[in-house]
Amino acid sequence: MGTLGTLMKHPDDIYPLLKLKMAAKNLEKQIPPEPHWAFCYSMLHKVSRSFALVIQQLGTELRNAVCIFYLVLRALDTVEDDTSIATDVKVPILIAFHRHIYDRDWHFSCGTKDYKVLMDQFHHVSTAFLELGKGYQEAIEDITKRMGAGMAKFICKEVETVDDYDEYCHYVAGLVGLGLSKLFHAADKEDLASDSLSNSMGLFLQKTNIIRDYLEDINEIPKSRMFWPRQIWSKYVNKLEDLKYEENSDKAVQCLNDMVTNALIHVEDCLKYMAALRDPAIFKFCAIPQIMAIGTLALCYNNIELFRGVVKMRRGLTAKVIDRTKSMDDVYGAFFDFSSIIKSKVDKNDPNATKTLSRLEAVQKTCRASGALSKRKSYIVKGEPSYNSTLIVALFIILAIVYAYLSASPRI
Repeated sequence: MGTLGTLMKHPDDIYPLLKLKMAAKNLEKQIPPEPHWAFCYSMLHKVSRSFALVIQQLGTELRNAVCIFYLVLRALDTVEDDTSIATDVKVPILIAFHRHIYDRDWHFSCGTKDYKVLMDQFHHVSTAFLELGKGYQEAIEDITKRMGAGMAKFICKEVETVDDYDEYCHYVAGLVGLGLSKLFHAADKEDLASDSLSNSMGLFLQKTNIIRDYLEDINEIPKSRMFWPRQIWSKYVNKLEDLKYEENSDKAVQCLNDMVTNALIHVEDCLKYMAALRDPAIFKFCAIPQIMAIGTLALCYNNIELFRGVVKMRRGLTAKVIDRTKSMDDVYGAFFDFSSIIKSKVDKNDPNATKTLSRLEAVQKTCRASGALSKRKSYIVKGEPSYNSTLIVALFIILAIVYAYLSASPRI
């Protein structure tokens, strides 16, 4: 639940963290009894705990479809990510993956840790997939086929231009947005969203991940994974890996800010997509990751630490986002706050300062126009609040006791 020091600094994280912990405990008790479904939901919790929490809010039929959609694409991604697989082996698997999901006996050993378990026991996922409604199956097959072909294309192709970058992100994430929109429509929960808005939902999340994961990707063994487009990084260094060296710190931060500015272009489309959603569970499922993305960009922007180690939102802030996000008013408020944080970090001497500020102002104009900004709790802390440490520790102990009691109580 985070270190005591962090909780002392952010005591208002304690209650949302406690709620998140209790929700996670409840999910463990709700795993279906059938072996294949039990495997799928257990694996979902292991490969993406936060996604597992959000997905559980969906109705059973749609939840099962989204769970399998996620695991199929996670398996596809595991094949793509494994740099130890020879290209002549990897490419045919990616291209044919949409057919393998119909084969209860197919599996392919690759990846590490939980991802290796997913691949070794993929027959459980196929069995569950075959129990879904035909509309869900067709949507999942279509997206898997298109994504596998796109991944195969970029196994043999570098991300050179910004157009290449957008195309790659479309294949690995924009198509996820299109697929989810199809699943929501197949469940008769939402109108079918436009491909362009669905694509932007995926691109915003993927570009945030690519920015955040620079160091992990560039240090990948046995071979670096390079997704930042040459058209951007070549303005600052001769080789992408040069950004991690201390002597290039100034150029690295400028390049980082250029990448964040590129990602911001998708925000207005994301806000339009979310504003059109009608189903409360689907809305929350879509909105939480988007708020996490803008929050992550606010943390990454102008931050040299991204090239030194892991940069991510603290768990307490994540818990707050999950707890607070209930309506579009909450989304507008969060995007306004996090864009304000980025705005406060813009250096007027940054080569992209004008473009960055212009994109941030466009986002904030949309948020202001909603009329929602006076109705929410801000994510921006003005000044360092002063709290009595003894009271905070006492509160933490009381909440921990309540949590332990509730966890131990038998369910009626």
